[in-house]
Amino acid sequence: MRIIDRYLLRQMAWPFALGLAVFTFLLIVPELMRYAEDYVSKGVSLWIVGRLVATLLPYSLALTIPMSVLLALLVAFGRLSADREFVALQACGVSLYRLFRPVALVSLTSCLATAYVYMVLIPVGNQTFREITFSILASSAENEVKPRVFFDGFPSFVVYARELPPAGGWDGVFIADNRAGEGSSIYLARHGRAVVDRSAKTVEMVLEGWTRHEVDPSGEYRVFRGDNLVLNLSPEGMFPSGGVQKGLREMSVPELRARIGIVRERGESPHNEIFELHKRFSIPAACLVFGLIGLALGATNRRDGKLASFVLGIAVIFAYYLLLWFGQSLVRGQLIPSWLAAWLANLVLGALGVLLFKWRGRVADQPIRFFIPEAIRNRITQRTQRLGRIALPFGILDRYVAMTYLRLLGLSALALAGVFYVSAFIDLSEKVFRGTGTWTMLGTFFVFTTPQYLYYIVPLAVLLASLVTVAILTKNSELVVMKACGISLYRIAVPMVAGAIAAGTFLFGLEQTILGPANRRAQTVRHVLDGGSPETFDVLNRRWVVGRDGAIYHYGYFDPRLRRFTSLWVYEFDEGMRRMTQRTYADRAHYADSGWNLERGWARAFDVGGGEPSYVQFVSAQRALEPPEHFSTEPPDPEFMSFTQLRTYTEQLAQSGFDVVRQRVALYRKLSFPFVTIVMTLIAVPFAVTIGRSGAMAGIGVGIAIALAYWTTILFFAAMGSGGLLTPVLAAWAPNLLFGAGAAYLLLTVRT
Repeated sequence: MRIIDRYLLRQMAWPFALGLAVFTFLLIVPELMRYAEDYVSKGVSLWIVGRLVATLLPYSLALTIPMSVLLALLVAFGRLSADREFVALQACGVSLYRLFRPVALVSLTSCLATAYVYMVLIPVGNQTFREITFSILASSAENEVKPRVFFDGFPSFVVYARELPPAGGWDGVFIADNRAGEGSSIYLARHGRAVVDRSAKTVEMVLEGWTRHEVDPSGEYRVFRGDNLVLNLSPEGMFPSGGVQKGLREMSVPELRARIGIVRERGESPHNEIFELHKRFSIPAACLVFGLIGLALGATNRRDGKLASFVLGIAVIFAYYLLLWFGQSLVRGQLIPSWLAAWLANLVLGALGVLLFKWRGRVADQPIRFFIPEAIRNRITQRTQRLGRIALPFGILDRYVAMTYLRLLGLSALALAGVFYVSAFIDLSEKVFRGTGTWTMLGTFFVFTTPQYLYYIVPLAVLLASLVTVAILTKNSELVVMKACGISLYRIAVPMVAGAIAAGTFLFGLEQTILGPANRRAQTVRHVLDGGSPETFDVLNRRWVVGRDGAIYHYGYFDPRLRRFTSLWVYEFDEGMRRMTQRTYADRAHYADSGWNLERGWARAFDVGGGEPSYVQFVSAQRALEPPEHFSTEPPDPEFMSFTQLRTYTEQLAQSGFDVVRQRVALYRKLSFPFVTIVMTLIAVPFAVTIGRSGAMAGIGVGIAIALAYWTTILFFAAMGSGGLLTPVLAAWAPNLLFGAGAAYLLLTVRT
């Protein structure tokens, strides 16, 4: 290899490694939040959680390796163009075609690596992930029951528990046994737990201090009591025959080919299987396409900086996957064959890359210009200057640092958001093509999941913007000049700290207003896209509701507009839910100004001394039940509640004698998390100075390392708090305290 080849490879290596780390980290973070904290708090070992997260890496790498190739080329050649090295090379007779040699080497190597990941590691990783999660659910089934939430994961059983004691199991248990018909048997127990034996494939529910209310088909009502009872559950739902079945993503290439033959023998069209098979080859080939496009575009991105290259790369990647899944939609309409759909994105962008490459070889370092009318450009310039004077009424130095910081903050947020959207689009668009959703639903999901993305993105964007701003000032020797003029590092950092405070305020306002409702709507849409029925998620049809007095309501359907129930059951208990005091059934019920009118039903009241229950049948009766609004109110969940709502809900539970450790951890986390922007900025400023003249890419690398450490710390302490090992306040604030102490040390020891 010649000197120029080695030089270009070194220029591409660092941004490739950083891009791989950034993209992979961002794709893993939502899954970490989804699985790791929940499983660790339920007692799953860190080793198993680590294996679970490791199985997610192959799928992420299959996406991030091509993305990183494009980013590396855009950044490397963008820097060569910005420093006029590209022009110097061409002046010395080094053509663009000659420079393609190291680019081709990187692209081909990445293509082979992606092919190995896609064909070998992904099927194994996906199947291992499904088996591990299934094993966790099966071996710790009792941990799936959440306090004061109805759980229907056990076949033919619905479980409700008032408390989850630290020792395990459930306290204050209500169980509906629907094996002999809905409403036939109800269990109350002082304590309960689930016992799963995977080797014997048995599932048992053990109840202590139990009472059983039973109605036989003839209408006779019986009550049984005892100290210990074992209920044998059907193992079919938890131990499916043949193990965990493989989907298309979990199949290897030979298995896919065999599946295609089987589908054809049944006389069906194997277009999904053929598309998946060709996708195993087309996505690795995207590395070659991105190599062409990256070289042509990178040479044009002269003065926009490396973060601008990051944003441009995200746009190209999004276009690639949009074309890929657009091709699959054409297959469903029988407009093109499956193999062509899988290669459509490569063909279109590959042709565009060839044209750009040839054009770039003729016009050297000329930028690609987009025509913007002069009137529009002038208006944008005037608005920007006016905004700068209004929002930044400081000195020249403050405005300079602030504008650099804000530009980097915007580019960071835009690039990071692009990664989240690309990842979600890749994951969910396939569900649209399978027919479980529509493009409108996918667009709705993106709209309502945007606040959550911002909640993840803003802290990382603040961290990156602070690191890169100080790193650029250091590399350009501007920081040295500022210090020589008597301006300390603390004074220089004031605009960045102000930006961090504004970002933290934005996070708290986001969480206090639209984050919870948006998350609920996004989860509802995601539930339908995953193949679920809207009725099973809709709060108006959730069928099991707890009243404010502890009564449990069960119904077939509720119409909030007409205020009408069908098949209404009401279970009333004494304080602490130790025994049932009354059980009522009505075929229909509707609400009037005077209360609820029950039609065609019966009521049984149970004597405290254990005597015979009183039994009353009625054609029409009036009862004072919960108002209609209670049944159309969304069930409480910390994820979907603001700080104020969760605080009120936690206080109500505490006054009722419930264990509120989990709720308090979630409550204090909502208060502590917005401060992460300030902590990250205080770490970033002195840390960036220690980086020296390494520049923006070093700042990005350090930022990702700090962010990864911070998220891991959050998950660890949240799990300890939920498990009762730390007080809720300490569990929520410990990450900020630890990283804040590190920031204080760096600020006090750095040369200002």
